[in-house]
Amino acid sequence: MGDGTATADLDVVLEKHRTELTGYCYRMLGSSFEAEDAVQDTLMRAWRSYEKFEGRSSVRSWLYRIATNVCLDMLSAGNKRARPMDLTESTPLAQAALSPRPENTWLEPMPDGRVLPETQDPADAAVAKESIRLAFMAALQQLPPKQRAVLILREVLAWKASEVAELLGTTVASVNSALQRARATLAERAEGGPEGAVSDPLDEEQQKLLERYVKAFEGYDMTALTALLHEDAIMTMPPFDLWLRGTADITGFMSTLGASCAGSRLLPVRANGLPAFAHYKPDEEKGGFSPWAVQILEISDGRITGFHCFLDAQRWFPLFGLPLHLEAESDEVEEGE
Repeated sequence: MGDGTATADLDVVLEKHRTELTGYCYRMLGSSFEAEDAVQDTLMRAWRSYEKFEGRSSVRSWLYRIATNVCLDMLSAGNKRARPMDLTESTPLAQAALSPRPENTWLEPMPDGRVLPETQDPADAAVAKESIRLAFMAALQQLPPKQRAVLILREVLAWKASEVAELLGTTVASVNSALQRARATLAERAEGGPEGAVSDPLDEEQQKLLERYVKAFEGYDMTALTALLHEDAIMTMPPFDLWLRGTADITGFMSTLGASCAGSRLLPVRANGLPAFAHYKPDEEKGGFSPWAVQILEISDGRITGFHCFLDAQRWFPLFGLPLHLEAESDEVEEGE
């Protein structure tokens, strides 16, 4: 590898691609932690084989080739990550039971800052955000791995068909065919109902909706919350496969099985290109508040359409750079990353 300076320079060259590679691997794998492992593996492989890299392509496309191979290897076990509503029918509140499934079942949340590279182009930024939203991520997980790679490289990252063919070691015709099939699958899924439409940045109406939501949730005011939810709103709670549809079942659940969330605190975070909150629940033993969930909201036409609570707080809060305890008097807390 040569002297230490060359090694340090190489580290800098490779490291500057980490965020966009993490975004790519996250879209491929549907898991924040697996994505970070895949990128670490990619950068280690690149570091070890750099002397053999002869500059026939850019460092960036070489890294994407390595990352694609790492992801395809990880996906060869065939696991498809999903949301609760991809796996089961909704459950009426009267039959609600909290049955957890293994963590590798679920599509995982991701902080925006770890996967969205800084860009000056608002159109590029909008595409990047849309392509990590939960509904799009869930649709991607339904595609076979090679089609998934083709769709992400062509539609999200705007690579040419010839560049994707070279990266995958295939033909342009094969890439175009895979892209057509992937688009058809996504179009089929999109017919399933309204997905949240969030402007970027949030417009004034959406900001006000979120302020009203925080007030209603922290006050545990079910009447106020009902007014903010779309009548067909969906609530999910991974790792439990239970999901609820409709305001009556959602607020009914919150008033009964979820009643211990009364008096909670919400701190804004940025996740999956959508409005999100770190939810801290009152801690009866220690006082103050303990981590409970990362909530990600989908919004459409001035209402909340999706209310997704990722409950494994001990995993998610460190990922978001959030404290694992809030003091009761601590009303001024910095926004999480």
